[in-house]
Amino acid sequence: MKIGIDARLYGPKVGGGGLGRYVEQLVTELQRIDKKNRYVLFLKKDNFDTCKITNPNFKKVLADVHWYTVAEQIKMPKIVDAEKCDFVHYPHWNIPLRAKTPFMVTIHDLIMLEEPNSNKASNLDPIRYHLKYAGYKTVLRRAVNKAKQIIAVSNFTKGSILKNFTVKPDKIDVIHEGVTHLRQDFGGQAVKRPFEAPYLLYVGNAYPHKNLESLLHAFSFFHRLHPEVKLVLVGKKDAFWKWLEQEFDEIDVPHESVIFFGYASEEELDQLYEHAALYVFPSRHEGFGLPPLEAMARGVPVAASKTTAIPEILGDAAVYFYPDDIEGMVEVMEQGLTDAKLREKLISKGTSQVKKYSWSTMAREILELYNKQG
Repeated sequence: MKIGIDARLYGPKVGGGGLGRYVEQLVTELQRIDKKNRYVLFLKKDNFDTCKITNPNFKKVLADVHWYTVAEQIKMPKIVDAEKCDFVHYPHWNIPLRAKTPFMVTIHDLIMLEEPNSNKASNLDPIRYHLKYAGYKTVLRRAVNKAKQIIAVSNFTKGSILKNFTVKPDKIDVIHEGVTHLRQDFGGQAVKRPFEAPYLLYVGNAYPHKNLESLLHAFSFFHRLHPEVKLVLVGKKDAFWKWLEQEFDEIDVPHESVIFFGYASEEELDQLYEHAALYVFPSRHEGFGLPPLEAMARGVPVAASKTTAIPEILGDAAVYFYPDDIEGMVEVMEQGLTDAKLREKLISKGTSQVKKYSWSTMAREILELYNKQG
């Protein structure tokens, strides 16, 4: 078969930590395990050279079209259909309405439908926002209804799809994501400590559903108990981070105690995880949740929200709080930092939990779905 993959989101630097990592690892593992099918990878200019071809059955096609745009609807169908693939795998719901090539789709979450705060988050004026939101629902509905098969990254996401759309359960396969073990070889040298003080860590974006405002408010109380502890927030700077920094200006915490790190390279992220005292994941809504698993893989205890897919994915390897309970968040952060027995238990369970998730297993299960389409 000739299989297309919309790889425009390839790599965390271009596609973001979750989606970018998913596409990157899927392409990497498929090149390793599939010597039979032929593949066409549709890439943007920003990641065209980054994506390395290691399997002669794979080829790259430039599709320098940004997602969620009118250009995507107009240009992508021509680029994709011209390759005459048997089908295309879109790793996100943003499938051009006019594309004629059959497709399957991965749906990571339905946050824009189910999380009101994220629905309202936009830099657009109200008219353009409502037009764009209507377009989102149209594209998503077609993706669900017309897909040959749907991949959901968790049972929670599958349930969300079934709740919001009329679709047969057997059309949806739950295939979990994997965990990237970031530990690198530094030539025998110790990993550099990024900050002298103990610090709590968050890695991800600052979209409203990530609930970072609540984390900042919780940290303002936590800091009174532990003034020596810092909070390090890692993520590519955008309008949402700027809004969060403005919110931070209104919170009673010394500015030097909260570090807006910005985008972190793989090496920097490795260092940040290595020395974190506790990873905190306050999100209100997740379809999967990669960063806390990455933290567990590095031996960092995790405190996380008890909501949506998070308990399904993290199991009993995290200590939980409810996302809108500031007092409870402070209490759990306190336990995760100071309770030595709890920390030892979380680290041990985290090491076992991450073994359940493998990019190679994910790719093999997706390849099985590909082969069934032939």
